[in-house]
Amino acid sequence: MMNKYLKTFENYRYLLEDLVVRDFKLKYRRSVLGFLWSVLNPLLMMLVMTAVFQNMFKNSIQNFAVYYLCGYLIFNFVLEATNGALVSIVQSGGLMKKVYLPKYIFPLEKCLFSLVNILFSSVALIIVIIFIKMPIPNTIILFPIPLIYSLVFSIGLGLILATMNVFFRDIGHLYSVWTTAWMYFTPLFYPIESIPMGIQKIIMLNPLYYYVEYMRKVIMYGQVPDIKMNLICIIYALVFFLVGII
Repeated sequence: MMNKYLKTFENYRYLLEDLVVRDFKLKYRRSVLGFLWSVLNPLLMMLVMTAVFQNMFKNSIQNFAVYYLCGYLIFNFVLEATNGALVSIVQSGGLMKKVYLPKYIFPLEKCLFSLVNILFSSVALIIVIIFIKMPIPNTIILFPIPLIYSLVFSIGLGLILATMNVFFRDIGHLYSVWTTAWMYFTPLFYPIESIPMGIQKIIMLNPLYYYVEYMRKVIMYGQVPDIKMNLICIIYALVFFLVGII
């Protein structure tokens, strides 16, 4: 099965690239600042969240702005990728009726487009690190690893959502409710130690908890995540990816 998908992917690779470029142009069409919004948006969100929560957690979170941005970038990447993938097949129905195209190309393209977006948004993180004069650890070179884990996970979840949305259009409404709850069950702006142990156990079932923590370890704390964390990240990503392919 995988050989079949890989061969098809190779045949349509250039189409995939064109679709990503098209979406990027469409997103910033008629925008004065253009792709700079990819940098400004996380910066503005960081300023708001810092103003609201920094004093609340000032004794337990150092460099709150960086702490928040590490979580926000991962969460927003997965959210944008899966929301785009969810509607991608339905929106491309007219095109697929005219010419044969492998259906998984469309959710995949939305996830890759979101990856390009987060790479631009990561500039905001660099700006904040320089501005607050936070020491930059050598482990920052591992920054792409949590992005790769998140990408594979997003592709898998996106394929599942895109398929379900073809048959049940209510999936989009249900998913928007779920992502709101998902945001609060991902420690973006609070330390997990600040909540009751029972809820901590629930949060630790959340794949994004591990991807966010991975990002913070390599960027903020100068730590190389251990084998256990890497295995958890890989297992979540591969399980969702394989289910999505099936």
